Amino acid sequence: MVYDVVAVDRVVELLRTARHAIAFTGAGISTPSGIPDFRSPNSGLWENVNPLEVASIFGFRQNPRAFYDWVYPLVHLTMLAQPNPAHLALARLESMGILKAIITQNIDMLHTRAGSQVVHELHGHMREATCTHCFRVFPGEALIRKFLEDHIPPRCPQCGHIVKPNVILYGEQLPYREMQASREAAGSADLMVIVGSSLEVAPASDLPLIALRARARLVIINLSSTHLDSRAAVHLTADAAEVLPEIVRRLEGIA
Repeated sequence: MVYDVVAVDRVVELLRTARHAIAFTGAGISTPSGIPDFRSPNSGLWENVNPLEVASIFGFRQNPRAFYDWVYPLVHLTMLAQPNPAHLALARLESMGILKAIITQNIDMLHTRAGSQVVHELHGHMREATCTHCFRVFPGEALIRKFLEDHIPPRCPQCGHIVKPNVILYGEQLPYREMQASREAAGSADLMVIVGSSLEVAPASDLPLIALRARARLVIINLSSTHLDSRAAVHLTADAAEVLPEIVRRLEGIA
């Protein structure tokens, strides 16, 4: 395990003294669980496709088969994935009363499966799916498992039209309640721990700025640089699945 011990000690102290700490997570927290991110060379999901063709709401309406062909490997990996030590560490911080909420850009549901209770899923999730014609909402797991078996895009059992997972595609607005709750959490925070996010995708990437304007401190734990590194109280270039459990262990030793 390689990380800056002094920086870890600083994060421990910031969490110990925070009154309203929150976490903001991106794809990097889930890569140790076997889910690829969207941008890294040789593993990014955008590497060989045009996102506006396969993952926009316009593209979905024009050619849902292209979306389902592209998303099939991601859905398969997501169904196999288990929460990793980083997810479990954040859930533990919540149970300790230190972390008040998690804002995530991920659709993999690993935070809730790890036991976190207050999770704002900005880009949706796969627990449900909605008919694009009659707008009936269905539990997502059965539809997903059938799709993985037969590779046929799911259709509404009521009207026969294509069903779309409740994930946010390009061209769709983020869910209003989730976005408002995330803005409120960021505006109330005195500490935001950013884990595994490039901070490149708006409007989610605006949330750390809201926290900064509210005079919150930022901790950034990421394997690559972000445009807010210079404004962070602590920037740790580290694997979150290694360093977050260590931070929790040190906090438990203090308690």
